[in-house]
Amino acid sequence: MKQPKLFDYILLTILALIWASAFFNIKIATYSFGPITIAFLRVFFGAIPVLLLCYFKNIKIEAFSKDWHWFAMIGFINLVAPFFLIAYGVKSVQSNLAAILMSTTPLSSTVLGHFYLKNEKFNFIKTIGILIGFSGIVFLFSDNLLIDENNFSSALLILLGSTCYVIGGVLTLKISKKKNENVTGSILIWATIILIPLVSFIEQPWDLEPRLDSTISVIYLGLVSTGLAWLLRFRILVKNGLIFQSQVSYLIPIFGTILSYIFLKELITIKVLISLIAVVVGIYFVKRAK
Repeated sequence: MKQPKLFDYILLTILALIWASAFFNIKIATYSFGPITIAFLRVFFGAIPVLLLCYFKNIKIEAFSKDWHWFAMIGFINLVAPFFLIAYGVKSVQSNLAAILMSTTPLSSTVLGHFYLKNEKFNFIKTIGILIGFSGIVFLFSDNLLIDENNFSSALLILLGSTCYVIGGVLTLKISKKKNENVTGSILIWATIILIPLVSFIEQPWDLEPRLDSTISVIYLGLVSTGLAWLLRFRILVKNGLIFQSQVSYLIPIFGTILSYIFLKELITIKVLISLIAVVVGIYFVKRAK
């Protein structure tokens, strides 16, 4: 891969801002929409730019090919489940905490990779990084000002959502030889198919009278934080490689915490800052070990 230029770092920063902005927008979306509706609208609107790109680039969508079961499974685990769990959890937890909790994905993937991937075994530096990162999360849960008995389970659900991303990533290796755009478009199609009956029977969103800010946020979550972000991720991966793109993990919890304060005036305690630093440092050690 070529040496990254200033423009590449700008794109990486934009990607981090887009993904970080998802958390406070999910919070705003929960003012009017249920978690299943938020998940459905995210994948529905997110599919639009991805499928349009596939159409104009003549990339075949294989959602209903012989590998349809992989696309359906990954669509559920990598999109439906985490989108629902995060939206459900953010109803009771500050969005900045969700950003920090979700940023543990690189740490969780390292743990899972040790057991399921031949070339991803623990070493000393990885172990130090995992211990530092997860100690930050444990410390975050001790912040009784922000996490108490009323929302403790919601915070755990957000952590479970991050684990779903990791499992979905491992499953994606089964179809890693296919084009990224095809895979993303196919799993978005299946996620939409899975969510249609769920949202229809459980939440009936057509009966809602949503607030304008919630409507704007949920459309933004789909078109920008899901669809556009994935396309931007493709561009960075192709031009600069996975190692460069993975640096976005350092920025998301930092930007997520800052944006939640700017737009929602969410409380930032000393424990939040210490946990944020611990998670970022943990991710740094894990990625340095690779």
